[in-house]
Amino acid sequence: MIIIGENIHVIAKEVSQAIRERNAKVIQDLAIQQKEAGADYLDLNVGPVKRDTEETMKWLVECVQEVVDLPLSIDTMNPVAMEAGLKYCKRRPLLNSASGKTDSKQNMLPLAKKYNCDVVVSVMTDKGMPPDLETKVESILDTVTYANELGIPNEDIWIDPIILPVSTAGEGQRIAVENLEFIKILQDVVPGVKSTVGLSNVSNGVPHHLRPILNRTYLVMLERSGLYSAIADPLDEELMALIRGKMENVRQLIYKVMDKEEIDMSSLTQKEIDYVKTARILMGETLYSDAWLEI
Repeated sequence: MIIIGENIHVIAKEVSQAIRERNAKVIQDLAIQQKEAGADYLDLNVGPVKRDTEETMKWLVECVQEVVDLPLSIDTMNPVAMEAGLKYCKRRPLLNSASGKTDSKQNMLPLAKKYNCDVVVSVMTDKGMPPDLETKVESILDTVTYANELGIPNEDIWIDPIILPVSTAGEGQRIAVENLEFIKILQDVVPGVKSTVGLSNVSNGVPHHLRPILNRTYLVMLERSGLYSAIADPLDEELMALIRGKMENVRQLIYKVMDKEEIDMSSLTQKEIDYVKTARILMGETLYSDAWLEI
């Protein structure tokens, strides 16, 4: 699986401050650490970046490229900032992201064509988040058709079904299960496209110490369903071990939960028990609460 390192994100105070103060060391250390941990791309999430847009994006992209040679994912909803970032990339970048919203189709997708880059397309539309699997498929078919008409082939398109926090009053759990099905059928619906997710969204709002096991478990589930890539934390060593084929006992237990097989909990270690309980939360078998590992 392709891992897009998520750690250069403006929401992090140290990153925001480093960009504002042009502190290259903070940014470059994060870039190096993620590459050494096994990231395949680095996501540069700059938010709306409304001040000194061109100069800021040029500084950030060149700052990272001074120390690593990984391809970059330029992550912003501001098309001016997006173009400023794309044009300074030395390697073929990833435009992250476009969507089915009218303004995004009109402003972001042409940039993907202009700079000959891959592009993340989410299922969002002018009406917001599609309410079910069928409307997600309709959204993607419409947006991919639009992209194709611009000359962007399916092979350059990465589809994002949008993950919601699993803690969101049942809805997050429903979407978690629905996205597994969406990933499974994606190639049949739109042959040749790739898939990606913002993995950490699944654990937003969850107590900090519980976030890693949710992220790890869900990534294993998504990978089994055919996920191509994820924006995730490569500095999480256990997460990287799981998706690199290690911890096979844990992987098989997660698969058993997905297949609704019986599991003898008395034969498991505490870590294995925790992964089984977490997989059951993500499959909607157990109602979410912050105490799911204690029950």
